[in-house]
Parts: sequence; C-alpha cells; structure tokens
Amino acid sequence: MRLLRPIFRPNYAQKLSLLATLPLILALAAIAVLVAFQSRALAEREIQALEHQLLEAKKAELRNYVTQARNGFSFIYGRAQPNDEAAKTQVAQILSSMIYGTDGFFFVYDYDGTNLVSPRQTEFINQNWSGLKDSNGIPVVDEFIRLARKGAGWHSFMWQKPSTGETAQMVAYVVGLQDWGWAVGTGVFIDDVLASVATARAEVEARVQRTFVYIGAIALTSLLVVFASGMLLNIRERRLADAKLKELTQRVFDAQEEERGRVARELHDGISQILVGVRFALDNARRRMARGDHDKAQAPLDKGLNNLGTAISEVRRISRDLRPGVLDDLGLGPALKALTDDFAARTGIDTEFNTVVFRNRLDQDSKIALYRIAQEALTNIERHSGANHVSVDLRGHAKGATLRVTDNGCGLPTRQDRAGSGIGLRNMQERIEQLDGTLRILSSRGTQGGTVIEARLPLSHLLPPGDKAEAKQVY
Repeated sequence: MRLLRPIFRPNYAQKLSLLATLPLILALAAIAVLVAFQSRALAEREIQALEHQLLEAKKAELRNYVTQARNGFSFIYGRAQPNDEAAKTQVAQILSSMIYGTDGFFFVYDYDGTNLVSPRQTEFINQNWSGLKDSNGIPVVDEFIRLARKGAGWHSFMWQKPSTGETAQMVAYVVGLQDWGWAVGTGVFIDDVLASVATARAEVEARVQRTFVYIGAIALTSLLVVFASGMLLNIRERRLADAKLKELTQRVFDAQEEERGRVARELHDGISQILVGVRFALDNARRRMARGDHDKAQAPLDKGLNNLGTAISEVRRISRDLRPGVLDDLGLGPALKALTDDFAARTGIDTEFNTVVFRNRLDQDSKIALYRIAQEALTNIERHSGANHVSVDLRGHAKGATLRVTDNGCGLPTRQDRAGSGIGLRNMQERIEQLDGTLRILSSRGTQGGTVIEARLPLSHLLPPGDKAEAKQVY
C-alpha cells in the first residue's frame, strides 16, 4: 500500500489539470441530469397527452357504437311494455348480431347480474355474474349495473380477448334501459393504445440514452482537449522553467565568479602586495641584524609591523564585505551604519544614514537581503553614479519595513542602454521577490538627476517584540 501511495499522489501539474477538469465534469454531469430530467418530463407529458387522445378516440367510437345500436332497436323498445318478452327477445337478437372487428360485440346484463347477450362468449349467457372481478380485483358486472342505473358510464377492466384468449385491458361504455332493467354496452380492447404508449416511452428512453452518449462524447472530447492543452502548457512552462533555471544557474555561477574575481583582485592588489612589503622589510631587518647593525634594523621592523597591521585591516574589511559579523551580532541598523561609514571613508562621498528602532524585528533572511541590496546599491554608486552625496534610510512602519538609498548622481541609463549591462539590479529584484517584497527604482538624468532605490518588505517578515530568538536590539 505504501508503494502505491506515490502513484496516486498528484503533482502540481496534475492538480492544476484536476482543478481545470473537475468543474467541467461537474457542469457536464449537471447538464446531463437536467437534460435527462427535462426530456423525460416533457416526453411523459406528451405520452400522457397521446394516451388521453387515443382513449378519447376509443371512447367516442364506443359511444357511437352504442348510439347506433340503440337507434337500431329504439322503435321496438319505445313501444314495448316492461314485461314484453317478445320485444326483449327481438332486441336481444338484434344486439347479438351486432359484432364488429375481431373482438367487438355487445353485451347485456339484467340488474340482477344475469347475462342475456354475449355473442362472442356464449358460455356467459343465462349465467349470473354478480360479484365477478377481473384479475386486478376490480368489479366488472356490478359496476356495469351501477353505471346503468345512473344512466350511462365508462368502465375499464381486464378481460379475456375472444380471438386469442389472452387477458387485456378493456374500456366499456354502458347505458341503462330502465324500463327493462337492462345494462347494455360494448367494449374495446386498448392493448394497441398501451403498446403505442410503451413504444413511445421506449423511444423516449432511447433518446435520453443517446443524449447521454452525446454528452459523454462531448465531455470526453472536452477533457481530451483540456488534457492536451494542459500537457502542451505544462511542456511549454517546463521548458520555460528549465530555461529560467539554466539562466538563474548561469547567473549564480557568474555572481560566484565575479565575487571570486573581486576577492582575488583585492587579495592580489592589496593583501598580497602588503605581505610582500612585510616580507622585504623583515628580510631587510634580518640582513642588518646578521651584519650586527641592530640600530638600523629597527626601521624595517617598524615598517613591517605597520604593513602587517594594514594587512590585518584589509583581511577584516574583505571578511566584513563577504559576511559582516555585526549583522549577526547587533542587527541590520549597526551593520548598515558600519557599511556607510566605511563607504564614506573609502570613497570620500558624503554619506548620511538614518534609521529608527523597529517596533518589530526583521527575520534573518530579510536582514541579509536588505544588507545586500544596500551593499549593491553603494557599489553601483561608487562605480557609475559620480555622486557627491548619498542618503541611506531604514525604518519600520505599520506595513513592514523600507530601505531607501538615494544619490544625486547622473542617474541610470535608459532600459535599452542598460540591457545586459550587469546583474546588480537583477540580483536586487530577485532578492526582494524571494521575500514577497517590492523593489522600486526611480532615476532621472542631468545636472539635477539622481537615483532612488527603495526596497519594501511586508509585515510578515517582522517578528513580534520580545521574541527570544531575537533578544538583542535590532534596527
């Protein structure tokens, strides 16, 4: 199970793909359910309307049959007495002869439930069928009699088809001959109507299934398009990321080589020459002492000691430039103060440093980033600006911390002129972006020109007061 976990753990690109496709899948599923529901509801209404129309047509046909039959014997029934058996026999014969289609016939029951006419099912004749129910438990003959007593009515029930012997749904129309106590009616089987309705429902279900298939095909096509687009985008982004990574790696190598070159130059031009002078001074003192001229050996020794002190100062300066110990010991404010003092002493440029004690304290990454930005800005001022006044301002506020380095030099060249000119500004930008901060550079050229470099860090990089990890006073 542990071996399978990495397989099912999505990476960042897969999470993006899932995030892009999940709403699409949910939307298509909701559309499919809604379309299916609406299609079924609409089709059901249409089917019910069709069924109602077919049944109404059947009922109208039955009513016409009964009306025609009644017209056929009305001249006999109208003149006969309630106990005129001859007239009853004559009417029964007329109704017995009225058969139509394969299963159509007229039936007659007296109000006691005895069958008097049933030409297609003669076994029913002269039998009392009171209490007869169909296969669903619905009363048949008793309902005929009840409708006949009321005058006329419709009744639906299950009945055996004379032609096939199968049981099917029948709709009957019954009228009452009140003088004779007869229930006269005829019925029609509606299995063709039910078959039409079933066929319509099957077609609806088939259409709904086809709709699901179409929506599924659309969803699959959309997912494939999204997946292909995601893959192309992922490949493109990966290539861009690889290119940026290579560029960043090259920049790191360039920065390392530049720093190594700077340290090598300072060691060669400064420390190495000073140490060579110390060596010559000591060698000179040694030769003089070997000759016994001790008084003259004092001057070379003093010079060597002075040069050795200078070498120690240079080593400390180089070490401070690489990683100032005061930054870790006392904090950012004293480190920037020492940096600006050294810059002023080394370059002769009037340098001003202002700061206030932070209510909150910067974390370690932020201190290093702001120090390096100030260091890079002062290096650029020394090399390129020609300024005679520099101001460095560091302060904390309600939104975070801000470092501002301002000079009155010649300003920065235009973007076209400074394209590919160096990596100092890019290093500043990348350092501040790593901490979710912003770097703003304002520059103007001319006699009244100058440059302002402003780095802002968000409040999230300020530690709360009293943090034990930052117990020392930090600026």
